[in-house]
Amino acid sequence: MKQTTIAKSVQTVGIGLHKGEPISLRLEPLEANMGIVFTRTDLGISFRAEPANVVNTQMATVVGNQNGFVSTIEHLLSAINGYGIDNIRILLDANEIPVMDGSAISFCMLLDEAGVRQLDESKKVLVIKREVEVRQGDKFVRATPSNNPKFDYTIKFDHPVIGEQRYVFEFSKRNFIEQIARARTFGFLKDLQKLQSQNLALGASLDNAVAIDDTRILNPEGLRFDNEFVRHKILDAIGDLALLKMPLMGDYTAFAGSHDLNHKLTLAIMADEKNYEIVRVDEKFSKEYQKAFA
Repeated sequence: MKQTTIAKSVQTVGIGLHKGEPISLRLEPLEANMGIVFTRTDLGISFRAEPANVVNTQMATVVGNQNGFVSTIEHLLSAINGYGIDNIRILLDANEIPVMDGSAISFCMLLDEAGVRQLDESKKVLVIKREVEVRQGDKFVRATPSNNPKFDYTIKFDHPVIGEQRYVFEFSKRNFIEQIARARTFGFLKDLQKLQSQNLALGASLDNAVAIDDTRILNPEGLRFDNEFVRHKILDAIGDLALLKMPLMGDYTAFAGSHDLNHKLTLAIMADEKNYEIVRVDEKFSKEYQKAFA
């Protein structure tokens, strides 16, 4: 199986979650072994999507360097990871990815428009060789060896609308589109009011998030899935793990995970070569990955 990129350039415009201003986003093909590259066209700088370039994980995953950054990358990266795209350039004229509808489905549609093209180099995967776990109190994220990658996520909120939810997602492109991509980000009204008082989340609305007050969901249309909240957490995790620079061959398990714990997990995996092996898909796992991204 070969590495992939998109077949043609595509572009769109959307609102930034924090500044509330229009942002131009363009996706372009990239040659083999280049990975995912962000380019700030307004600053004339580029940087790769990789753990070493993560500069903040407080409310979203942010990559950059001393000259600039790109925030809220996880939904777009989730779609790229879900589609098995290895190499792509992401160009934008602002410091955040457009929020679109708060899920990854708009980015899936953009990737469908672009198409996927095979390159000459063999696809590489990062195979987990032994358990790696990061904990923070009772919260944890964990990677374990598996030839059939799954995301097993549990969340627990002291809120009548959410409560405790668990979802197990078997990774494949089709499953991603059908089960995960449409799950929207969510937030509490009290937190939104605090953020907006700090000139953040100015683009947040019922069009791009599930909003919750003390007792109920404020969106007139309700939820897209009964357990949309935990599904979105899986969407975020798939995007955060795209920073490993190649597909993960292993299971991911989380309880009350976060962008910060996901980032620390990628660092922990890469910190010891005994934790993983980089394998060309034509050497092993070829049938599994061809099926996953058919």
